[in-house]
Amino acid sequence: MHTGETITQFIIEEQRNSPSASGDFTALLNDVVVACKAIANCVQQGALVGGVLGSAGSENIQGETQKKLDILSNDIFLKANQWGGHLAAMASEEMDDVYPIPPQYPKGKYLLTFDPLDGSSNIDINLSVGSIFSILRCPEGVEDAKAEDFLQPGTEQVCGGFTLYGPSTMLVLTTGNGVNGFTLDHNVGEFILTHPNMTIPEDTAEFAINMSNQRHWEEPMKRYVDECIAGTSGDRDKDFNMRWVASMVAEVYRILTRGGIFMYPKDTRDPSKPGKLRLMYEANPMGFIVEQAGGICSTGRERIMEIQPNGLHQRVPVILGSKNEVERVISYHKDA
Repeated sequence: MHTGETITQFIIEEQRNSPSASGDFTALLNDVVVACKAIANCVQQGALVGGVLGSAGSENIQGETQKKLDILSNDIFLKANQWGGHLAAMASEEMDDVYPIPPQYPKGKYLLTFDPLDGSSNIDINLSVGSIFSILRCPEGVEDAKAEDFLQPGTEQVCGGFTLYGPSTMLVLTTGNGVNGFTLDHNVGEFILTHPNMTIPEDTAEFAINMSNQRHWEEPMKRYVDECIAGTSGDRDKDFNMRWVASMVAEVYRILTRGGIFMYPKDTRDPSKPGKLRLMYEANPMGFIVEQAGGICSTGRERIMEIQPNGLHQRVPVILGSKNEVERVISYHKDA
């Protein structure tokens, strides 16, 4: 059993450093942590719990097939966070519209967005999945939060975080003062600070991308990946390793621990979809974390955190990770 600092202690210590803090944000984060623990238990039990694995026979608003655990994880997030009086509303990747706080509960001053189960295609084959969340302030004077109240650039985030349900359950968090990682100690039911002040190395020899989409990429992306594949035989004079887990949470965690670059770029398959990943539920919270750890998060053309959202389910290209490699990809887009 680890006897280090718990996430509750960590959050309270951060609260004490802000004289104007009311405690609402701390209590909200605790509710989010409870949701992540409950989802971790469902993932860990797998087929031992009836009705968890397999397809739900439905699609979300993005037209993606939902897994049973997608829906269960979404419900867990809603129930854990709706009653505390800290939120004005919630928005989920799995729901068409904003989820208002039920009338029997008090409302608060924050907004919560989340992807309840990232990488759900990995569920039935027992590979890593995760949850991603972001906290925003509700605009002053708003009593019944609507979709437009959520449409704030990533620079306005109060907090960004994710939980990785892997061999151990990890929660990674930033509130704008660096990035810290916590490991769930199942013996005591608490997340323990195990990875303080996580930073991303500026250089890397590892890239992550879905190569099956190569024929659809724009030229700057083809140029970069071709150089990586050429290794010491090409212009870079450097060998690279390629990774692809099909779970953004797992990819970003690897980058936080040993560096790398993750890319889900714009492609030509569907002109109506400028990217694959969702700005509000994936790109912004992950961008916040990566930047706080010393990395860069970009579309190739602009900083993701500065994009003004135009819808709850807006998609964007995502290129993030080690500073020097992301800057190279950005420079190739500028050249083009």
